[in-house]
Amino acid sequence: MSGSIPVSSSIEGVPAVPAPHQSPARRAWGRFRRNRLGYWSLLVFGALVVLSLFAELLSNDKPLLVHYQGAFYVPLLHDYPETTFGGDFQSPTDWLDPYIRKKLEGPGNWVLHAPNPYGPETLNYFATLPNPAPPSAANLLGTDERGRDMLALLLYGFRLNVLFGMALTAIGVAIGVATGAVQGYFGGRTDLAFQRFIEIWSSMPELYLLIIFSAIFAPSVTLLVILLSLFGWMGLSDYVRAEFLRNRQMDYVRAARALGVGNGRIILRHILPNSMTPVVTFLPFRMSAAILALTSLDFLGLGVPPGTPSLGELLNQGKANLDAWWISLETFAVLVVTLLLLTFMGDALRDALDPRKAER
Repeated sequence: MSGSIPVSSSIEGVPAVPAPHQSPARRAWGRFRRNRLGYWSLLVFGALVVLSLFAELLSNDKPLLVHYQGAFYVPLLHDYPETTFGGDFQSPTDWLDPYIRKKLEGPGNWVLHAPNPYGPETLNYFATLPNPAPPSAANLLGTDERGRDMLALLLYGFRLNVLFGMALTAIGVAIGVATGAVQGYFGGRTDLAFQRFIEIWSSMPELYLLIIFSAIFAPSVTLLVILLSLFGWMGLSDYVRAEFLRNRQMDYVRAARALGVGNGRIILRHILPNSMTPVVTFLPFRMSAAILALTSLDFLGLGVPPGTPSLGELLNQGKANLDAWWISLETFAVLVVTLLLLTFMGDALRDALDPRKAER
């Protein structure tokens, strides 16, 4: 019939196959992968995080495995006195001691070291250069003012900052989503009461509270997570509240209410999945803020306990030792690369989850 539009076409007698249906999540993942900068940032950041989780196997002054006089030893799991390897004292073995190393290099003996034979607290008393020492064959990235290896400090410090950021982000998301959902869904007096509470709570001097608590309690990562979590949820709460205020007026919510579905089920099963876009987009930027917060507090001496490998503590050392340029430069490079990767990931997530972005 003239003027009709064919539904499908064929090539050489083979009928056309319609494109398979894709879920919204798969379409969003496809848009994210097409953002090459964000996609590769995710891969690089994920690889760095995985490597840092195995820091004890990559950077440690204790050998991974020792074979000495026909017996095997695992120093990572158990401390051995140096008398076990021909030493004179019952003290824990100093694996950097030239005498112990010479014993372990005897016939039939062998040692499997980590790629970087230094831990974050290792002090090499047999070093030939004064501390802080510049990059050399012994210490590829140099040492800090105490003689600790910079590569080990950066690896363990990166892990601490990233895990701290993940913990703070997870707690902030849980509290922010819960409070925002309650405000946006119920509205009215409930929303008004929460808004007044948030206005009062946000006016609290966070830095002063940190100074007071750091003077009362011993510094610890747990204390920092608790204190910063008390204030880190309010930004996300506003976004979730706005999404719930908009989505609660949708027809599917009204239909669920008409069918007698309870408020909790409506919030968890119907509105929340449709309000997750700002939550997911918020994650990389929240992690960046958490990492910067820990770095700043460590720089001011209000963060983790002294001696703990941290990027902020290394920046403070760099400020105090301007002639030791490698301390500031290497720490700043690690911090900048981390924040850039998170920023690129956040931008890619925002574009991938934007409903106005048409599928190309």
